[in-house]
Amino acid sequence: MTVPVSRDLLVINTAAFLRSFTFGLTGVVLGIYLFRVGLSSFNIGVVVAAGLVGSALATIGVTAKADRAGRRRTLAVLSLLGAIGALALAFTPAVPVLLVMAFVGMLNGTGTDRSAAFTLEQAIIPGLVPDASRTWGLAWYNVVLDTAGSLGALAAALPLLLQRWFALPLLASYRTVFFGCAFLGVVGAILYPFASTAVEVSKSATEAPPHHVSPASKKVVTKLASLFSLDAFGGGFLTDALVAYWFFRRFGVAEESLGLLFFAVHLLNAVSHLGAASLARRIGLVKTMVFTHLPSSLFLVAAAFAPSLKVAIVLFLCREALVEMDVPTRQSYVAAVVLPSERTFASGIANLARNIFWAVGSSVAGFLMQNVAFSAPLVIGGGAKISYDLLLYRAFRDLRPPEEH
Repeated sequence: MTVPVSRDLLVINTAAFLRSFTFGLTGVVLGIYLFRVGLSSFNIGVVVAAGLVGSALATIGVTAKADRAGRRRTLAVLSLLGAIGALALAFTPAVPVLLVMAFVGMLNGTGTDRSAAFTLEQAIIPGLVPDASRTWGLAWYNVVLDTAGSLGALAAALPLLLQRWFALPLLASYRTVFFGCAFLGVVGAILYPFASTAVEVSKSATEAPPHHVSPASKKVVTKLASLFSLDAFGGGFLTDALVAYWFFRRFGVAEESLGLLFFAVHLLNAVSHLGAASLARRIGLVKTMVFTHLPSSLFLVAAAFAPSLKVAIVLFLCREALVEMDVPTRQSYVAAVVLPSERTFASGIANLARNIFWAVGSSVAGFLMQNVAFSAPLVIGGGAKISYDLLLYRAFRDLRPPEEH
């Protein structure tokens, strides 16, 4: 299904592409780079967690203030702050300062875009397309994100290539790449003001009492957010940074090969978004979310016990072909079960819960890798996600969006 392309959609998707490219790159190299500069597994997990906590607090700010402060202005500021996260890696100060910069810059080690800007953009897009095109509009947006993420993952080979081409020290090559990521954040900030006023909330809506959300919507959003937090807790164990680090330490996979692997991963993610939108038209949003996400978690748990690199890669790719199919369907479902004026609130709360528990999961994952078992995060993360799928289906199988009635 085609979605009408407006200037606003073009601006949002272009800026999102640049942002996701940097996330795809850092998702692959972050854990390895920090290991190369001397950080322990625990400290690597804490740095990833600090970035996610910063993202969570930024999401709170977006939820509370973005509609009043201006969505375009907010997105531009978030892009500039994101550049600080890249600069943190370029300068690599002492761990306490690195943690502060990772926090302020919302450093993303997940490999996928789940930032505060992502939260706001998924509240904007449903208002730029007809209801019948809502899921497809969000699906194409996620295709853009994951295509950019795949190219970013492929660019994870750049530090090694720069080392070979220009005879740079390896760490200097890494830092050059991170300066480039910071530059892309600045470019994104320049793009957002070119969007029209159609992306903003109407003046009458912003003059209403803050967080004027119906009790029914609050109940639904609260229940969804609690379930999403369980899913995100499992996801915190499985950020790209930690999974790439797992492949690097367990099987000795170099950055170049990891870049190719995660390039394939994000391409599979991108294609799966379109499959999710098509499948949702046939069986509904909730069934699509659950029936694709559940088997992906089983593949992940199996990968933890893989006897060889080849088997681990096959299981991991099977997981990635399915795991992101719940993303556009989840976004569409959240937007559908609340009023249009409540979408920033709903998106913010849902993503806030996810960001907080991603941070918790990431910090715990580093501890488990170092002190319990190196593959423990894959098993625990997969188990948490399986529980989420079963609870989600039980709670929401009968609450359908308007287009499914």
